Amino acid sequence: MDKLRAFLSGREGNNDNRNILQVANEASTLGWGTRVKGFVICMAIGLGCSVLGVCLLFIPKIGVILFIVFYTFGNICSLFSTMFLMGPVKQIKKMCDKTRAFATVVMITCLVLTLCAVFWWKIFALTLLFVILQVLAFAWYGLSYIPFARDAVLKFFSMMCSMCMK
Repeated sequence: MDKLRAFLSGREGNNDNRNILQVANEASTLGWGTRVKGFVICMAIGLGCSVLGVCLLFIPKIGVILFIVFYTFGNICSLFSTMFLMGPVKQIKKMCDKTRAFATVVMITCLVLTLCAVFWWKIFALTLLFVILQVLAFAWYGLSYIPFARDAVLKFFSMMCSMCMK
C-alpha cells in the first residue's frame, strides 16, 4: 500500500525504467489468504448470478433479458475470480498466450456481442445464439488450462462423427 501511495503522490522517482504493468503489479500484490478469499467471493458471485439468471428465465416478458444479463455478469465475475489467484498481469499474459489467445478473443467477443444483441439490437434469436456461443467459448477457454483436454475433446468428437458416418 505504501508503494501505491508513493506512486500516486509522485514520490517514487528512483525507478523510472519500470513500465506501467510492473508498477500496477507491485501496487496490487495481495497475500495468499486474501487472494483465496477474493477468488472464492468472486467465484461465488459469478456462480450465484448464473444460477439466478437461470431461475429468472421463467419470468414472463423480461425473464430472457434478465437471464442473459445475469448469466453474462456471472461469467465475467467467474473470469475475474481467477485474477485473484494469479494476479491481473499474469492472468492477462496467460490469456494472451498463443495457445489460448484465440479462445480468449472468442470468449470476450461473445460476452460483448451477447450484451449488444440484448440491449441495442434487441434481436432475440441472435442473443440466444451468442449465449450458446458464450457457453461454448467459456468451456473451450477453460479446457485450455487443462493439459491435453482440448485434444481429448477434439478426438472424442471426431470419433463420434466417424461413428455417425458409418
